[in-house]
Amino acid sequence: MTTKPKARKFRIKRSPSAATEGATPQPEAPKATAAIPMPEPVHPSARPQTTGEARPAPQAETPKLAAQAGEVSSAEQVSGEQDMDAIRREGLTGRQLRMARRVAQKHGLPATSDFDAVRLLRAKGIDPFQRSNMLELVVPQAGGSQHEGGPGNALADLPAQQGGAGSGRVQLPQTIPVGKGTLPSTQGSPMERRMREISEIQQGITLRRRKKMGLLIVRLAFFVLIPTFFAGYYFYKVATPMYATDSQFLIIQNEGGGGPSPFGGLLPTQFANSADSIATQAYLQSKDAMLRLDGDAGFKSHFTDENIDPIQRLNEDPTNEEAYKLYKKNIKIGYDPTEGVIRMEVIAADPQVATSFSQRLLQYAEDRVNSLSQNKREDGMLDAQIGYDKAIAARRDAQQRLIELQVENGVDPEAVIAAVRTQITNYETLLIEKQLELAALLDNARPNSAKVEGAQGDVRRLEFALSQLNDRMSNATEGHNSLAKQAVTLQLAQADLVNADTNLQLAQTGLEQARTEAGRQVRYLTVAVRPVPSEEPSYPRKFENTILAFLIFAGIYLMFSLTASILREQVTS
Repeated sequence: MTTKPKARKFRIKRSPSAATEGATPQPEAPKATAAIPMPEPVHPSARPQTTGEARPAPQAETPKLAAQAGEVSSAEQVSGEQDMDAIRREGLTGRQLRMARRVAQKHGLPATSDFDAVRLLRAKGIDPFQRSNMLELVVPQAGGSQHEGGPGNALADLPAQQGGAGSGRVQLPQTIPVGKGTLPSTQGSPMERRMREISEIQQGITLRRRKKMGLLIVRLAFFVLIPTFFAGYYFYKVATPMYATDSQFLIIQNEGGGGPSPFGGLLPTQFANSADSIATQAYLQSKDAMLRLDGDAGFKSHFTDENIDPIQRLNEDPTNEEAYKLYKKNIKIGYDPTEGVIRMEVIAADPQVATSFSQRLLQYAEDRVNSLSQNKREDGMLDAQIGYDKAIAARRDAQQRLIELQVENGVDPEAVIAAVRTQITNYETLLIEKQLELAALLDNARPNSAKVEGAQGDVRRLEFALSQLNDRMSNATEGHNSLAKQAVTLQLAQADLVNADTNLQLAQTGLEQARTEAGRQVRYLTVAVRPVPSEEPSYPRKFENTILAFLIFAGIYLMFSLTASILREQVTS
C-alpha cells in the first residue's frame, strides 16, 4: 500500500495521448489551481443536470483552495473583474449563459458564476457558443476521446472532476496501485456509441445526397444531354446542306393617265396595293403554285433525290400533301406592310435549282398580279363600250327619222306657216290703210265717187285675200296632215336628235373615263432584288439548332420533373 504523500511526490504530468484515451487522473494537490480565485457558493439547482451522467460531487480540495487564496495577485483579480464587466455589457441571454456554465463544467473549469464561466472559457481559447462546443455537451467530460466535429484535446492539461464521467479512472501513464483493477475498459461508453451512431447517420445522409445527385446527373444525361448530342451529330454530320436564294419584289400601280385623286397624298402606294400584295403572297404559298412549280421545274423530283438526308427527303412517290408540307417549309414568303415589299426565300439542295425555283415563282407572281384586276378592267370597259354603242345607234335613228320627215313634207312646214303669217300681217296692214282712206273719202260732203268706188274695191279685194290666207292658215294648223302637225313632228325629231347627240357625248366621255380607270387599275410587279445563286449553304444552322435542341429538351425535362414533384407531394400529403 502506498501512502498519499508518497503518491504526490511521484506525480507525473499528463500527456495529451493519455487524455485522449479516456484515462482519469487521480486527485492531486490544488497546485495547478493556485492562480484561480476562490469559488463562490452556488445553489445546487443552478448547476445543470445531464442525462446518463453522474452529478459531480463537491471536491474535497475546496478548503485548501481557500487556504491558498492569498496567492492570487491583485492585478489578475482586477483584470478578471473588468472582463466580467465587459461580458455583462454584451447583453447575453439566459440561455447562452446557461450554455456557457454547462460547457465550463464539462471542461472542468471552476466557474463561480455564468459570466465567470464565459470568462474562463474565453481565456482557455474556447468559444462557448460555437456549434461544435454545443455538440460536445453529449460527449464524456474529462478525458473524453476526440470525435468527428468536436474539439481537440482541450482537457489535456486539466484534472478530471470527481464524480464526473471520468472519475474512478487514471490517466496513462500513471503509477497503478497494486491490487486494484484500474486498467481501461474495452467496452465503449454510451456517449461514444451515440457519437458513432450520429456519425453513421451523417454518413448515410451524405451517401443519400450523393446518390440523389448521381441519379439527377443520370436523368439529365439521359433526357437532355444524350438527345442534344444526337441532335448536334445530325446537324453537323448527317444533315444535307441547303442553299437559300433571297429575292425581293413589290407591286406598284399605274399612276398616269387619270386625274390626281384628292387623297393621293394621304394614301401611299404600299397601302393602296396592300390587298394585291397579300393576295400575291397567298398565291405563292398555295398548293396551286406548288403544283405549277412541280410541273414546270420538277419540285418533287428534286427533293426525292437520294443525296438528301432521310429527314429532309421526300418519299419515292410523294403525295401532294407531303410535297406541300415540304414546300411551305422551303418556300418562305413575307410581306412588310410598312415598306410594301414582299421578301421571298427559296431553299433547295442545289444553289442553281434554288435560283431556278425563285425565278419561276417570280414569273408566277407577275402573272397573278396581271390577272388580279383584269376582270375588273374588262368589265368596266365592256359596260362603257356598250353604252357608247347604244348612244351611237340612238343618234343614228333620230337623225334618220328627221331626214325621213323632211323628205315626206318636201318643204319646211314652219317656213310655210311663217310665210303665211307674214302675208296675213301684210294684208291686214294694207286693209287697215284702205279702210282709213275710204273713211277719209266718205267724210267729205261731196266725195269723189270714182275714188270712193276704187277704195271700196281695194277693201273688198284685201278682205277676200285675207279670207283665203286665213283659210290656208286654218288648213295648215288643223287636221292630221296639217303643216302645224308636220312642224311638231319635225320638232320632236329634231329634239330626239339633240338628245341622242347629248347621250352620245356622255357615252363617249364615260368610255374615256373607263379607259382611264382601266389604265389606273393596271398593276406592275417590280423586282427589287433579283435571285442570285448562293456559294455557301445557309441551312442547317448547326450551332443555333443544337443550342435550341438543348433548350427544348431541358424545358421538357423541367416541365415533367416539376409535374412529377407536384404530384408526388400531393399524393404523400
